[in-house]
Amino acid sequence: MDQPEDFTTVGEEQKNDCDPCIYKKISGSSVAYLVLYVDDILLIGNNVKMLRDIKAWLSTQFSMKDMGEASYILGIKIYRDRSRRMLGFTQSSYIEKVLKRFRMEHSKRGLLPMRHGIKLSTKQSPKTDEELKRMSDIPYASAVGRIQYAVQCTRPDVAYALSVRSRYQACRGGALERGQEHS
Repeated sequence: MDQPEDFTTVGEEQKNDCDPCIYKKISGSSVAYLVLYVDDILLIGNNVKMLRDIKAWLSTQFSMKDMGEASYILGIKIYRDRSRRMLGFTQSSYIEKVLKRFRMEHSKRGLLPMRHGIKLSTKQSPKTDEELKRMSDIPYASAVGRIQYAVQCTRPDVAYALSVRSRYQACRGGALERGQEHS
């Protein structure tokens, strides 16, 4: 998709080479970002009039419905503290759903994503038929992928723990499974 017409005035637009679905418009001290995901648009900026003008222009280009202020998008909750001019994001709901999906909602919580000194190895993988059977029902690749999404969006602090733990996807269970509860 090309830059939207209203975002292509020479000297005002900035193409995003990393993500072609993010558009930026600058006009003086006003900045607007248009983030496109399938059929959802998130419009962010520091000038309300500019945002209204962009919405008006977009509505002339295609049928759209203004859903008001964004509070949630792609599993990410958006929160604001206007008095402190602060905007933040959290995925706590998403993470709770992931924990429930993998029956880990009662796992130990902590400030650090991985305790110092934890050593994982293939020697800790399940040995008995019973351990192997129990572990074969747990979709580790899916769990790693879902946690990776959180790492990319709002939780870079768990990247190292996820990296260490994901090295042992083929050797699951036993102490390795308990190691995941701390990550």
